Amino acid sequence: MTERVVGIGAGAKELATEDMILNIGPQHPSTHGVLRLRLTLDGERITAAEPIIGYMHRGAEKLFEVRDYRQIIMLANRHDWLSGFANELGVVLAAERLLGMEPPVRAVWARTLLAELNRVLNHLMFLGSYPLELGAITPLFYSFNERERIQAVMEEISGGRMHYMFNRVGGLKEDLPLGWLDRVSEAVAETRRRVPDIENLILHNEIFIARTKGVGVLSREQITQYGVSGPIARASGVDFDLRRDDPYLAYPELPVKVVTRQAGDCHSRFEVLFDQLKVSLDLADACVSRLRSLPPGPINQRLPKVLKVPEGHTYAWTENPLGINGYYLVSKGDKTPWRLKLRSASYSNVQVLREMLPGHLVADMVAILGSMFFVVGDIDK
Repeated sequence: MTERVVGIGAGAKELATEDMILNIGPQHPSTHGVLRLRLTLDGERITAAEPIIGYMHRGAEKLFEVRDYRQIIMLANRHDWLSGFANELGVVLAAERLLGMEPPVRAVWARTLLAELNRVLNHLMFLGSYPLELGAITPLFYSFNERERIQAVMEEISGGRMHYMFNRVGGLKEDLPLGWLDRVSEAVAETRRRVPDIENLILHNEIFIARTKGVGVLSREQITQYGVSGPIARASGVDFDLRRDDPYLAYPELPVKVVTRQAGDCHSRFEVLFDQLKVSLDLADACVSRLRSLPPGPINQRLPKVLKVPEGHTYAWTENPLGINGYYLVSKGDKTPWRLKLRSASYSNVQVLREMLPGHLVADMVAILGSMFFVVGDIDK
């Protein structure tokens, strides 16, 4: 008979265990789309994490090269399906820069307004879906109610709920509908009135605080190494926002408040998203006020039937809802770009998971993953 002695307590010798490889995805309900995480576990603790991407890859950058500039707007609209209008901006700004074209002032202010309304829609989605991933279903209904209110005015102006296709090189597709600014003001005011209800429901919840405070801390060094941007970077104290620091559209004339936190954990990222939502509502009001004061005028520039961009290259970047979105355009004077490189926010934001996840429990993985605010199409392009 073999005798085995099992030690109990602090002085006991640890039992040898084998690492386990666990695949999260690519069809797991805790991921935001078709993303796969390959985790190495020691018990319930993560020792290594590898994000594996590419399951949704469409080759958008190569498709850009065989589409004219009107068609590219449609393709660019789709990689981050929560930020359709913001995605379009980089393409038209890059083309206008090479063309030496200045869009009408009404188009500039209308674009800024629509970009901020699109930001509100994006943030409300994550503010509702993140608590859902931690087990709280009620906030989703509150946030979707507000999304529908803003969605209604976006749908009215463009005809689309997700893929707006309202930008054009030289301005916008058409002028604002009669009375539309009044409906925007009403929607923004009502959303601002109801945001505190969502805030009190989530941010003061003891379970939510326990699951997010001190979890998934991201340092400034990791942010600079991996190119993390947007609300995730600002939650770690990185005071950088293109709307203020390299302004485009009408942002030079707007008081853009940049929201930051210092803790860099899941809770801070969620707080930054909430505060950014309020800032965007204020900016939308300022844009509406300015549009009311502008005299009637054109909303776009007249373009030739075949639009050719002069030879040259430029880089246009914008502060998308999820971070920095950039387009590097190289033209040889044709109606299609010779090269159009897309720098998407979600790609860099997800790379850093390999640094963040090790040392955490599997139970915390979902909380960290949800707080990175990414869209898988924006990673895979």
